[in-house]
Amino acid sequence: MTDRTKLVLASGSPRRLALLEQVGIRPDYLLPADIDEEPTRGETPRALATRLARTKAEVVRRSIERDPDYVNALVLAADTVVAVGRRILPKAELTDEAETCLRLLSGRAHRVYTGICVATAGGASRHKLVETRVRFKRLSEAEISDYLASGEWRGKAGGYAIQGLAGSFVVKLVGSYANVVGLPIHETVSMLSGAGYPVRRNWADTLAMSE
Repeated sequence: MTDRTKLVLASGSPRRLALLEQVGIRPDYLLPADIDEEPTRGETPRALATRLARTKAEVVRRSIERDPDYVNALVLAADTVVAVGRRILPKAELTDEAETCLRLLSGRAHRVYTGICVATAGGASRHKLVETRVRFKRLSEAEISDYLASGEWRGKAGGYAIQGLAGSFVVKLVGSYANVVGLPIHETVSMLSGAGYPVRRNWADTLAMSE
């Protein structure tokens, strides 16, 4: 592939976009995949994260097949799942959901899984699952109440955002911090590079903009 290879990000997450831009990767097109993200009966957290990432990549790959501007582009998809044991926590949209998550996570360890998929124009795809272990402090009633009032939890897997206020709840983290935010950078860059995407082509411009 040449330096003109385009990248489609199958996500509307500002966090994933920011993580990519942090390492100089600027997707040419943002195209969120609209799929059912409910786990199937008996599905494990690991299997769910892997399946959703693969499905998102496949859906977006099919949607651009007839677009002459993106037919040869790479598609990057990811999905993050938070779990306590085999219990999958929701992407909280309601206050009650977020409160249930926080009370379950309080004083306990949990795992964050992100499935990554890179799909190519030729129909091939690369998959990877990244796991991070996180432990929360024991949360007081005031901390739970104040965090719920912040609204930061809305739409977040497990009902919290580690890159925000909830970072103060974390007492231990083993693995990739970026994975908990929503996209493990090292693994993603390696996969894109392996698929032929020129991950460093914007580094000089990024440096110039920061000076």
